[in-house]
Amino acid sequence: MSRLNGVNGFNGCELNGTTTGSGCWTIGLINAKAKYLTAETFGFKINANGVSLKKKQLWTLEPAEKDLIAFKSHLDKYISVDQYGNVTCESEEREMSCMFEVSVTDDEHGRWALRNVSRGYFLGAGGDKLICSAKVPTDAELWTIHLAARPQVNLRSLGRKRYAHLNEEGTEIEVDANVPWGEDTLFTLEFRDNKYAIHTTNNKYLSMDGKLVADCSRECLFCLEYHHGSLALRDYQGQYLSPIGSRAVLKTRSNTVTKDELFALEDSLPQASFSALLNARYVSVKQGVDVTANQEEISDHEKFQLEYDGATKRWYVRTMQDKYWTLEAGGGIQANATKPTSNALFNFQWQPDGSVAFQANNGKYIATKKSGHLFANADSPDDGSARFYFYLINRPVLVLKCEQGFVGYKTSNSLKMECNKANYETIKVERGEQGQVFFRGQQGGYWHACGDGIMADSEVPEGFFIELREATRMCLKNSSGQYIVTEKNGGFKLGDTEPSNATLWEF
Repeated sequence: MSRLNGVNGFNGCELNGTTTGSGCWTIGLINAKAKYLTAETFGFKINANGVSLKKKQLWTLEPAEKDLIAFKSHLDKYISVDQYGNVTCESEEREMSCMFEVSVTDDEHGRWALRNVSRGYFLGAGGDKLICSAKVPTDAELWTIHLAARPQVNLRSLGRKRYAHLNEEGTEIEVDANVPWGEDTLFTLEFRDNKYAIHTTNNKYLSMDGKLVADCSRECLFCLEYHHGSLALRDYQGQYLSPIGSRAVLKTRSNTVTKDELFALEDSLPQASFSALLNARYVSVKQGVDVTANQEEISDHEKFQLEYDGATKRWYVRTMQDKYWTLEAGGGIQANATKPTSNALFNFQWQPDGSVAFQANNGKYIATKKSGHLFANADSPDDGSARFYFYLINRPVLVLKCEQGFVGYKTSNSLKMECNKANYETIKVERGEQGQVFFRGQQGGYWHACGDGIMADSEVPEGFFIELREATRMCLKNSSGQYIVTEKNGGFKLGDTEPSNATLWEF
């Protein structure tokens, strides 16, 4: 067993929609019998009977002093252990009886043993109740950690102080990007066989030797470790992923953890490109500060990061050079502000034809001049010059979640999609014309709407539009304007054209 120190999170963590302190993780804890630690809604009862990761199985893992950690339930109560080894989850304060020390098994499974600091014994699950009476951890005291945070992330090396990205050939991951820009810096953490695989946007898996392979094998599975507030990924031979050599290729080499083996997982913010309806050109900052719709291709200059302001329900639009779109005195739109201001906030209004209109801080809509320059001088989005097609550029693969669970296949031999799955399927996103996208399942078939749901078995793509609603939520509608809505049994299908009735999908 090896001791681990501290924990860190996705810039803080979200539980029940509220962000807790920095350094937290939202996780599930799985025991040796493949059951989740569960906090029941009534009576603050806890057990290890959960069969999947739902609300009652979510725990906030909080770092505390001296590299200790505490676990808080969805009811905001802490797990604590009394002097007799009884385990309860009623404490509102994080006292010493709530503190645990983590050690990790040295085998390929990397399970966690949780030693209660005040009691000195290890936390285990016996039947319906939890006990803390083992001096040495056995199978009953070993837990697998299931991350419950959004699985699509940017990966930042603490040693190199750079971000991981797919190389140009699509054969390796290199850790030398200054900023996480574009689809090549997006990675999906897939929970498989109680470990994690790193899935790239070209639909491959990182192998321990640094190569990207088509199929996920034992060589592609890593267990999670935490060290001093950061994350390390260990292969089945006990070696850790790190950037190696002058090209900083991500592969396993060392069997000890230094700063080179440590990573931070960061939420991947949406990045988009916009095509003006007026001239079918992409909006760009290639020329400098003027925001202009004048490019035929998408490069980094035509990709913009979208940052949601929850207070105003509007968006900041940021360039790769860390400048914000800003409304200037004459109504022009320039990307020259280093700090966000009220004039850098835009209201995204999604139109029935699948396009989007941007309402600036002066109440006017951004319109495209014949020269391609953008000015906030249109009175309504009805004018074609004030509308733009939207492409979510850094999600060539999507993971979708709703209140019922993740989107995935109904069964292993069915191509019908459901939205109540404990584990997710990655969905390929292909860009179509005029803002449309096509969704494709991992089995190869395109999504299409049938009478009672969505199937992923078509050879012909059906067009959908993505509408961003909040920082991490989107709506989906077809080319006729019908929104996709969920059903209580986990099914989902096309509903009506009213945006307020649309399901919000977390992405």
